Amino acid sequence: MLHVYLACLFTLSDAASAIRIGTPIKTNDRPIIGVLAQDVYDPSPHRNSYIAASYVKFLESAGARVVPVTINKSDDEYRRLFKSINGVLFPGGGASLESSGYSKTAAIFYRLALEANSNGDYFPVWGTCLGFELLTLLTSGKLLLSHTNTSGIALPLNFTHDVRDSKLFKDFPEDLMKSLETEQLTENSHQWSLTTENFTKSETLRKFYKVLSTNTAGQNEFVSTMEAYDFPIYATQWHPEKNAFEWTRPYVPHTPSAIKTTFYTAYFFVNEAKKSFHSFPNAEEEEKALIYNYKPEYTGPLSAFEQIYFFN
Repeated sequence: MLHVYLACLFTLSDAASAIRIGTPIKTNDRPIIGVLAQDVYDPSPHRNSYIAASYVKFLESAGARVVPVTINKSDDEYRRLFKSINGVLFPGGGASLESSGYSKTAAIFYRLALEANSNGDYFPVWGTCLGFELLTLLTSGKLLLSHTNTSGIALPLNFTHDVRDSKLFKDFPEDLMKSLETEQLTENSHQWSLTTENFTKSETLRKFYKVLSTNTAGQNEFVSTMEAYDFPIYATQWHPEKNAFEWTRPYVPHTPSAIKTTFYTAYFFVNEAKKSFHSFPNAEEEEKALIYNYKPEYTGPLSAFEQIYFFN
């Protein structure tokens, strides 16, 4: 299927010309993706924000490097960073969707991403769990979430008809798609969800996002995977990174199909980032910004995360 995916990036005439002269498709094979930090519930010196290491490993496993996007910086600092990285991931967690440093910083990057993509400057955005919920707020301007009993369970996905034409799942193997439909592969750690009813009622969300999968909690059907129609913006209410990298909770699936889900999802988003050609002004600034300058702490016995990076 990969040749079909690549071909769709060209017009027919461009594709014919490329085949005739052997012109390769240009990609950025050194992508750097920003992962947004979020507020620590009870901050202390040098521990004002954090990133779970599983998100870093998730992206690195598919061939990207990571830069932490720390909170409470100036707009100018964020704009410079935006021009230096090739995508951004809004992770799950428990920060406020309206008043946290996490939500305020995400709003800046969301706006910059819309501006860039509208002007032909490709820049992908990914939201997981809380990041999914925040994207619904940033897009609609309203909190449309409903309480659901979905904290600490793994579920199969109920795919919609739109999944057939989706960008996200297009290159997933057929056997994995079948497993995602029939096995409990997607871990959910959320108490709030976007019900399909509320999604349908929001004209803004309906026009912006294509629903790729749903799930049901009690009487509530909720959106579990979506992607934007006209922008490279993707979101899962479930956690693709946990299957391969988190071990402290018994409900996180670690079957072969669960691990494949982690890596095919990461592979997709990293390949999206390879379409961005943002770069740091020089090698020194790039090296200074990378996550390699920080050391994760082992927090497994006390946390849902095996390792956490903490920031000032």
